[in-house]
Amino acid sequence: MSLDLVPIDREPASAAVLLSGIPGSGKSTVAAALAARFGMSAHIEVDGLQELIVGGCRWPTMEHDPEADRQIFLRARNACLLADSFTTAGFLPVIDDVVVRRTHLGFYRSQLESTPLYVVFLAPGPDKAWERNNARDKRLTTNWAPLDEAMREELAGEDVWIDNVEMSVEETVEAILTATTLKPTA
Repeated sequence: MSLDLVPIDREPASAAVLLSGIPGSGKSTVAAALAARFGMSAHIEVDGLQELIVGGCRWPTMEHDPEADRQIFLRARNACLLADSFTTAGFLPVIDDVVVRRTHLGFYRSQLESTPLYVVFLAPGPDKAWERNNARDKRLTTNWAPLDEAMREELAGEDVWIDNVEMSVEETVEAILTATTLKPTA
C-alpha cells in the first residue's frame, strides 16, 4: 500500500518577526500574543530551544564564556531553521530572543534572507524588567540590567524600539502592528 504525500508547503508567509529585549521586557508574553493575532503563526521561544540541549548546555552569563557564546548562535540558527520551515509552510514565525550585539542581529538577518524580517526591541528599562522578573514564575537570579545599556548602545537606530514600560500586552502588540505594518488575519 502506498501513502500519498501530504503537501507541507504552500504560499509562504509574508514576513518573520524577531522580538528582542532584556529578560523581563515582555518578549515571550508579547510574542505569544502577537502570534495569536494571525490565523497561521508560530511562536518560537529561543530559550525553549536552549532547553533541548540535554548534555553540555551552557546558558548565557555576564562573564565571557566561549561555549555559552557559541550556544547563543546555535540556538539562533535553530530558531532560523524553524522560522524558515514555518514561513515556507505559510505560518508567520515570531521569534523571541535576547539580542544584544550587532553580530547576533546580523546573524539572524543573514539566516532569514528569504523573507522580510521585522526586528522589534521591547525596552521598558532595566528597573521595570527586574520588577517583572521578580513577579513571574520564571524568576531569574541574575539581574540582567547591564544588558539594557549594552543593547541600547550597540543597537541604537536599529529597526523598531518600543518603550512598553506603561503598556499592557495588548497595547504593545498594537504598537508592534502599527510600527511593522503587519496585518493580522485572525
